[in-house]
Amino acid sequence: MDVGTVTRFRNPFPQRPWISKTGAPLAAPGASNKGLKGVIAGGITGALEITITYPTEYVKTQLQLDEKSTAGGKKQYTGIIDCVKKTVKSKGVLGLYRGLSVLIYGSIPKSAVRFGAYESFKGRMEDKQTGKLSASNRFFCGMGAGVCEAIFAVTPMETVKVKFINDQRSANPRFRGFYHGVSTIIKEQGLGGVYKGVTATIIKQGSNQAIRFYVVDTLKDLYCGGDSSVPVPKLITGVFGGIAGAASVFGNTPIDVVKTRMQGLEAHKYKNTMDCAVQIWKNEGFKAFYKGTLPRLSRVTLDVAITFMIYDSFMDYFNKVWP
Repeated sequence: MDVGTVTRFRNPFPQRPWISKTGAPLAAPGASNKGLKGVIAGGITGALEITITYPTEYVKTQLQLDEKSTAGGKKQYTGIIDCVKKTVKSKGVLGLYRGLSVLIYGSIPKSAVRFGAYESFKGRMEDKQTGKLSASNRFFCGMGAGVCEAIFAVTPMETVKVKFINDQRSANPRFRGFYHGVSTIIKEQGLGGVYKGVTATIIKQGSNQAIRFYVVDTLKDLYCGGDSSVPVPKLITGVFGGIAGAASVFGNTPIDVVKTRMQGLEAHKYKNTMDCAVQIWKNEGFKAFYKGTLPRLSRVTLDVAITFMIYDSFMDYFNKVWP
């Protein structure tokens, strides 16, 4: 090359046509943060809501585990009030919080995965021009979030929770605490011992979150008249969450009952999820699939209302201080 020759520099890296065409990067500023914001806000939300609503979850699980085959052929409890009275009488008020530590450890990652996944799916499926989700995409984003939380958080957490509560029903409880209980289960049953009922859990959580996110987002959209810039008061969000929670209860309580049986200490009686459902139908009838519906309805309605109120509050805050 001659000394006087000036060589024009050429960028060795491929061009990015979307920048030359639109003048903007492919992802809007802050878009990549949306999933992370959902994870953090969801984790905080999970810890707060489970502490408030756990007693109703405890009663629901006790009633679902109360089979006709108990000693003497009689059920241990006659209903919700009887279950609460007997629990308080034998174990004190704190007896209604037995197993709470298991849910605290599990609720944070469960809620974090759920909302983080939903925000991630939403970011990929929403209309790039309007930022809105179609009705079907709301449903599928919710379903995807439910499947993710079922696999990564809910199944092991729920299995351990049900085994803990079931253990407390025995004359001589074996589990002394969370770590002792989990280590005992894994030692005796292997890692699969905390993944019992995974199929039923995936179906339950997938349908749960599909219904809840669809109902909440649809009601918000109707309230705002389709204008996403219109703020929704947190109390109204709570009402929408309660409606969504009630809809999910009536939609999948039978799945919840099967899942609970599959994760209990008597799970060995069933070959698989389908066999469990068939045996419940044969031995206890159709009504058995709706055991614990009332306490679950009260818990889930309050739970989902609180969850969306808290979550939306934290997301609003994060969007202000974390662009």
